[in-house]
Amino acid sequence: MIPRYSRPEMTRIWEPENRFRIWFEIEAHACDAQAELGVIPKEAAKEVWAKGKWEIARIDEIERETKHDVIAFLTNLAEHVGPAARFVHQGMTSSDVLDTCLAVQMKQAADILLTDLDKVLAALKKRALEHKMTPTIGRSHGIHAEPTTFGLKLAGHYAAFDRAKKRLLAARDEIATCAISGAVGTFANIDPRVEAHVAAKLGLKIEPVSTQIIPRDRHAMFFAVLGVIASSIENLAIEIRHLQRSEVREAEEYFSPGQKGSSAMPHKRNPVLTENLTGLARIVRAAVNPALENVALWHERDISHSAVERVFGPDATIALDFALNRLAGVVDKLIVYPEAMKRNLDTYGGLVHSQRVLLALTQAGVAREESYQLVQRNAMKVWLEGKDFLTELKSDPEVTARLKPAQIEECFDLGYHTKHVDTVFARVFG
Repeated sequence: MIPRYSRPEMTRIWEPENRFRIWFEIEAHACDAQAELGVIPKEAAKEVWAKGKWEIARIDEIERETKHDVIAFLTNLAEHVGPAARFVHQGMTSSDVLDTCLAVQMKQAADILLTDLDKVLAALKKRALEHKMTPTIGRSHGIHAEPTTFGLKLAGHYAAFDRAKKRLLAARDEIATCAISGAVGTFANIDPRVEAHVAAKLGLKIEPVSTQIIPRDRHAMFFAVLGVIASSIENLAIEIRHLQRSEVREAEEYFSPGQKGSSAMPHKRNPVLTENLTGLARIVRAAVNPALENVALWHERDISHSAVERVFGPDATIALDFALNRLAGVVDKLIVYPEAMKRNLDTYGGLVHSQRVLLALTQAGVAREESYQLVQRNAMKVWLEGKDFLTELKSDPEVTARLKPAQIEECFDLGYHTKHVDTVFARVFG
């Protein structure tokens, strides 16, 4: 991922230094276990820890000749450890190192993403409570529907990210497995107790059946969860983008002093952050399909999955980390215009109360189809002629024959639509 959309903490997880450090720990912990089992001398295991060093440039140099990254690392490690290095990697295969390391990295990445989600949840909760009873128009198909509150809108997004956190916790648990089982995963040349020891030291579980690799359905689920989180980001980002449109302007991104929206038009205040979030969501979701395709590998292993994970492991997690932090900032600083929300709510002469009138007529004994026709014909005068809905209803003799003027007016009570806000908030926030 390019620096523009990268945060240092997440980027460090995928840098060579961290990767080789994890490789070394896997090999060194395995040596400890082998020593305890009497497979290698205990002094050799101690020497690996004491003398173990590596140089990234040297590893790259060796790999250019060997065309094998793990061998290049082991060769460079041996240059420092000396004769005891012959006991390193005993009975292991490259995938034992690569897959276990990837599990550690993805677990580390998940930990950061979980912290990011907490930031988003905190910002959404704060703003939802702030605007719990701020009336606004609910829209379906982009068209005015019925009143809601801005707090309820945000509570819905909070619930989505709360589900996202639960899914990521489960995905983190599922991906965090260790495989030290040797060629084709039979433990023929290494004791399963070595795997258990390494897993415990790295905070992983053992992989029950690893063939020669950790099954890629685990990775597919992890990336799928990242993709769903990205879609929830986009869902909220698009809501903000729509609310910021000039003809709506119910909310907008914070516009800092000195910020400029356009090189040509000085008046512009564009939703650039949420547009960026929409784009970043596409990047994260781009990892999902290749991750699903990685599940189907030849026999006990092939490396068709490798390039995918080397690209999307860093890119998807780094992009999502950046996006979640940006989203938390957008929500926290979001400028909300309650007056505009109320103005837009009243734009169409009370049309948003049409269902209440419909229901009142049915309660008064009018058949539903007839009630619908009575309400709709008056509503169309508002849409097409700019009339006032309440006035038209009071002037319709077929309506007033069933409903008194006070009963019609009662249907236009905004508070009717917010009477269960507390119930929803209790469900969402406890």
